[in-house]
Amino acid sequence: MSWTFYRSISSRCIRDSYFGMRGLSNHQLSCCVNTLLQTFYATWELGEILDKWEAAAVKEESCNVPLQLKRVLSAMKSDTPPQAPHRAFLHSLNSNRIRLGSQHDADEVFLSILNLLHHQMDDKHLALEIQNLYKISVETCLQCIDCSSVQTLNTYLLSLPLHVKEDHDSLEGCMTSFFEHQELRGIDCCFCARCEKKTPSKKGLTLLSLPCILSVHLKRFRNSNGDTRKLDCRITFPETIDFSETVKEAFSSDFNQNDCKYTLHAVVVHSGYASFGHYTAYVRERRSQRWYYADDSHVHQASWEEVQRSYGGNHSRGTAYMLMYRRGSKEVVQQPQLCG
Repeated sequence: MSWTFYRSISSRCIRDSYFGMRGLSNHQLSCCVNTLLQTFYATWELGEILDKWEAAAVKEESCNVPLQLKRVLSAMKSDTPPQAPHRAFLHSLNSNRIRLGSQHDADEVFLSILNLLHHQMDDKHLALEIQNLYKISVETCLQCIDCSSVQTLNTYLLSLPLHVKEDHDSLEGCMTSFFEHQELRGIDCCFCARCEKKTPSKKGLTLLSLPCILSVHLKRFRNSNGDTRKLDCRITFPETIDFSETVKEAFSSDFNQNDCKYTLHAVVVHSGYASFGHYTAYVRERRSQRWYYADDSHVHQASWEEVQRSYGGNHSRGTAYMLMYRRGSKEVVQQPQLCG
């Protein structure tokens, strides 16, 4: 390696560190995981919880995803990180069936990583703290149309999977559709204990609580006759949103959360087609609150106008696939603190 080339790499690393952002080289089709690592890094609450974890008793360190995530997030903060600080993390995922050299769905990998954190951390209290960062508590209500009896079930989601229309849509519109009551008939009929048979039903979902970090999955991939295609339609989303105004009708009567204002801090972008594509990310840097665009090892400052270009509607441009919102107004998140 020539000195000139080495010096250019060193200068770039220092410059990225100054901005609080660091690129990650693409290792065996790792753009999906690289992008998620950038969103995890921008979610500083996750790193702060992992920093509290004493992992001295961990066996088979190379296969332990939370330990390797703790290390790579720490390396991404460092002024002088080791070469390719994320490779050990990639190999830990590979040991847990998230294979290197394969195309992956970002939302599926995101949920798999959260699941591995929950099950592989020996400190269950901290593992629960991480889960609670993303935990969307919901109540599912199923009402029999024939006898009007009601069954309810309390559960949770770690990502909000929103159906996307094939024409122009918005985040607010997607969420309104998600919480609308649906009629289940024919093969979709559900068993009613009172009627003792499958009957037509009405199914509804209501919010019990919203998390500190709200992950939204815009379901742009559509299966049809055995083929999967991508929807590049335009979906707008705001930089800040107040869910008490947007989807207030989706709140359960038991919903008692006061602060429903959220600020966008990360966008996972997909370019290409359903069968072959590339992931990048827009992330808001913690200290400066500026937007940056991360495309594997390349990172540069971006603007909100550039983030808005990921709305879609243009087949040659990347489209937003996942959105990460943090509870609190833009003014509040500029003074970083762990969400309670």
